[in-house]
Amino acid sequence: MADYKTIHGTTVKSYTTDPDNPIIGQVWYDKTNKVLQYQAEGAGAWATGGTMNTARNGLAGAGSSPSAALAFGGNPSNKDETEVYDGTSWTEVSDLNTGRAVLAGMGTSTAALATGGNVSPRQQTETWDGSSWTEVGDLNTGREYLAGCGTSTNGLAIAGYVPGTASSDITESWNGSSWTEVGDLTRSEGSVGAAAGIYTSALYMGGEEDPGAIPTNCESWNGSAWTEIANINTGRKALAASGASNTAVLIFGARPPVSSGVTEKWNGTSWAEQNDLNTGRYALAGSGYSNTAALAFGGNSGSNSGATEGWSDPTLVTRTVSTD
Repeated sequence: MADYKTIHGTTVKSYTTDPDNPIIGQVWYDKTNKVLQYQAEGAGAWATGGTMNTARNGLAGAGSSPSAALAFGGNPSNKDETEVYDGTSWTEVSDLNTGRAVLAGMGTSTAALATGGNVSPRQQTETWDGSSWTEVGDLNTGREYLAGCGTSTNGLAIAGYVPGTASSDITESWNGSSWTEVGDLTRSEGSVGAAAGIYTSALYMGGEEDPGAIPTNCESWNGSAWTEIANINTGRKALAASGASNTAVLIFGARPPVSSGVTEKWNGTSWAEQNDLNTGRYALAGSGYSNTAALAFGGNSGSNSGATEGWSDPTLVTRTVSTD
């Protein structure tokens, strides 16, 4: 039988304490405790946070971490309320100029972008400077149920529904002052999906195809074109996402089933199911630039929800090889 060195090209090193900065899959012998150990990927979990002041679904979000987020818009009644989260509680701040729902958001809690939505002509775009919203250049194609990702000066508005036509495969890029149409999705799966990443490296997941099919498709954006990659495990729409690039994304919530809490993590190669949200819901918002730290808020869990949950993932954990 081949030994470890023959298989891996190196021997198992011995340590009296854990090695510095071990990587996933690294194996070593713990001389102190006389056990064989290895580094594995840890399991993340959702923790309940402060409840939003205004319960709603179909809202949008922005933010860089679970302790700094912005929530705006939503249903019922095309809300204009904006709230900021400090990691513990939500505070109401200045309203959107145009109240609306099923819009897209991107950016941080102090520099955000809101675009699209269900109020005609569905092209409205506003920027947030940390204290107020200002109307800026409109989308080229007005739509609702679209997805957004990136920053307030470099972002993407992806897919959506154009009333009177069909689900859209359109992608537009924002440069801080105007929108430019760029490469379309590879298929018109484009309403009620989720996006995460930046304007040169993003993912678009799930959604609803005409006439109502729920796909498991996922597409990757490289700054100029979309490419289909590994499918998500559970087909869904009205989900939310967090992530900094097309190699590290977390998706959560959705329907069907109604009020789902299913969470999946993308590592650049494959999707892995994670621990569910504590409150299953759809039409929620998410924020965060990571698949190891994210925030989920609002949505519909059978009724409009103000629930907030923060995702924390230790990423790495040391495990002992069983001798049983």
